[in-house]
Amino acid sequence: MSNLVTLGEVKNKVYDLSMACYDELVPVKDIEFNKLDSVKIRGESYPLKPTAQYALSNRLGIPIQYLRKCPPELQAVNLNYWLTRERNENLFFRFDGEEVRAVFTPKYKPVDNWEIIEKLNSLGYAEDTKVQCYLDEEFMVLSVLDGNEVFSVNGDRFAPGISISNSEVGLASLSIAAFVLRLVCTNGAISKTQVSASYRHVSLKILKELPEVMKNVSLDLVKQRDQYRISLESKVADPLATIDSFNKQFQLGEKEKEAVKWGWFQEVGETMFHVVNAYTRAAQFPGLSAESCYRLQKVGGCILGMVK
Repeated sequence: MSNLVTLGEVKNKVYDLSMACYDELVPVKDIEFNKLDSVKIRGESYPLKPTAQYALSNRLGIPIQYLRKCPPELQAVNLNYWLTRERNENLFFRFDGEEVRAVFTPKYKPVDNWEIIEKLNSLGYAEDTKVQCYLDEEFMVLSVLDGNEVFSVNGDRFAPGISISNSEVGLASLSIAAFVLRLVCTNGAISKTQVSASYRHVSLKILKELPEVMKNVSLDLVKQRDQYRISLESKVADPLATIDSFNKQFQLGEKEKEAVKWGWFQEVGETMFHVVNAYTRAAQFPGLSAESCYRLQKVGGCILGMVK
């Protein structure tokens, strides 16, 4: 799911993805590994999704790159040995049907995507509210637009708003930031502002504070409008070399770099405005994960914030 949709469509997709999901506190004594991608709980085997594999290897202090090079039987020996050193009596397992999608300590208090949608509904955002959303099983970035605050820069129309990102499997904290959408091509930049907010999943505090945080973040949108204007006046001698430098600075993966290259050829020009839009357009590249779409929009916002 991507580009402009309604909040109701996002809600339906979120509920579809969560239909088979459930959580359980599992006693460590009831856990035994078959190999890196399979675990027994009370004698019954469950596949481990990659996010759960990474979480468990990190929790047990075993480099996952090493484990992936080991044969299955050695993977099991390593994992089961270090499991005996686990300090918690229970671990918090998140399931998707018969698969384990994530594992945390008992202190973890999840904020699920459906809770965010319901909170927005309770704040008066109707089902037909236009939003931009990138959503998959691991990550959601949901940007809510403010149609009353549309502004123009050199003939381009922009709609500001608020971007909410969340990962139910621990890829990132629940975060809220300023967002600006370029309407002609639905490129979106997630900006790092002084009032951006990020909350680890150890409480539900964010949902209670959501109205105030959204209000505070929106106050910084005037700055974003000015930054776009300045970026159009900022000439770049070698845009491709500049993009290559930013790719390294923000440690983009190969698929993300490919997306930025594709985005650049949609946005060719000789100013920082065009460089920024190469990254925000890159989020529309086919086959990207929702997390990568979020990263590219955030990089675009970070670069925009650097413009002087």
